[in-house]
Amino acid sequence: MSLLDAARRALLDARHPSGHWVGELSSSALSTATATTALHLVRQNGGTADAALVERGLAWLRAHANADGGFGDTVDSPSNLSTTTLCWAALGLHADPAFAACEAWLRKAVGTLDAPSIAHAISARYGEDKTFSVPILTMCALAGRVPWKGILRLPFELAALPASLYRVLGLRVVSYALPALIAIGQAQLKHQGSWNPLPHLARKRTLRILERIQPASGGFLEAAPLTSFVCMSLAGSGLVGSPVVRKAVDFLSSTVRPDGSWPIDTNLATWVTTLAVNALGDALPREARDPILLWLLGQQHRSVHPYTGAAPGGWAWTDLSGGVPDADDTPGALLALKKLDGPKEAARAGVKWLLDLQNADGGIPTFCRGWGRLPFDRSCPDLTAHTLRAWHAWGDVPRKAVDRAFQYLRDTQRADGSWVPLWFGNQSHPAQENPVYGTSRVLLCEPLLPDPMWARGRAWLMGAQRPDGGWGSIEETALAVEATGDARGKAWLEANAGAWRPSPIGLYFAKLWYSEKLYPIIFTVAALSR
Repeated sequence: MSLLDAARRALLDARHPSGHWVGELSSSALSTATATTALHLVRQNGGTADAALVERGLAWLRAHANADGGFGDTVDSPSNLSTTTLCWAALGLHADPAFAACEAWLRKAVGTLDAPSIAHAISARYGEDKTFSVPILTMCALAGRVPWKGILRLPFELAALPASLYRVLGLRVVSYALPALIAIGQAQLKHQGSWNPLPHLARKRTLRILERIQPASGGFLEAAPLTSFVCMSLAGSGLVGSPVVRKAVDFLSSTVRPDGSWPIDTNLATWVTTLAVNALGDALPREARDPILLWLLGQQHRSVHPYTGAAPGGWAWTDLSGGVPDADDTPGALLALKKLDGPKEAARAGVKWLLDLQNADGGIPTFCRGWGRLPFDRSCPDLTAHTLRAWHAWGDVPRKAVDRAFQYLRDTQRADGSWVPLWFGNQSHPAQENPVYGTSRVLLCEPLLPDPMWARGRAWLMGAQRPDGGWGSIEETALAVEATGDARGKAWLEANAGAWRPSPIGLYFAKLWYSEKLYPIIFTVAALSR
């Protein structure tokens, strides 16, 4: 059996019983640390949570600390500041045996463990984006590792205002971080106090908003860390009886894995399904197509998103209620609809959603138009290329929008010929960037427009090939082979891909690494089917 046949068979065998794909994200030390802390603080403050889940989570952390005492985002990731700090806080609540080595790593990385030093180090990692640095410090304060004084106060009272005013007010978080903004603000008000009457007046109103925007699953963005930050902040504010806390505990209890860990997000079902459909193409069995098509149509968002304000027409990464429409899953779904002979009405809505998202620079951002300062609204080359391919597949797109998108790709091509993606990285790269992924994804647009930039991109990609014929991981090699058709790359896949060991190439919110079990299989099918 050829590698292509084996990869197609493995991919088809990985389907969920209902016909689509769900995949499996890597377990996360960061998610496990935040979830165990949230459940512990709920119990500590008189709420109901399963103590056994906390113990199993701590046991998983002990078993998966790196040799240097620190923690990485996946079990295949080097220790980093954010994850190790959160594990330090979680382990310290229980005088866990792994605490001392974890603290030693942190002390070596930061220099001293006083609150200003930790705050400075973490803030330096995230810059202007406060949507993750403040939650990390808040968890440390709730765990008693640092004092509340000195933690940047989040103006949660602004959550009572229309989201359209955030930009005018210069608020350095966006609507996707609204749950943490509200919950952490409540905790800060409780523990730090405020002379300003506005936070006190807005307290009950913002809590009602938080209740309203919590998804049916209880998981904000289907993410254990965000949900845990909300849960622990409310529990530590004397609000353990809040319905938000109860639903968050239910979410954490239902998403824990048998080994005691939590993934960074529940699943990427929509994303891996569209990737699989587009990779398999005509090799997808006829009898499998209609169930997938019906399922995929059911994932299209058909109303304004309750708290992000995203317009109807897009697709999120997951089929669960905490997902948010985005500009990688939407073009992926549009391309899959084309493969599945899907209805034009659904496609037109998706095409319009992407057109309305286009930034002033001509590029396509992930979630929302506009500011250009944060990952949420910053244009990205691989998303722009993905959108161009979807627009081309369905047609009837204004020429001006297409021309602006191509001009954006010209403008963002680096001097060496490469493009860099936003949501994928390489742990071994000096800047943790992944130009192999970005350049490969953009080069798939090459047949759409004659342009010298493609030759420069291709030259860079071939120059990045290693002497053994590969580009590093199975995922990166398969992506490059799909873009170039390189024979040496195909030979490398034949020799190395069969084990399907996933690599941490994905970057979740706040630069959190993850691997996905289906990526090496899907990307290999796409490459060898070229």
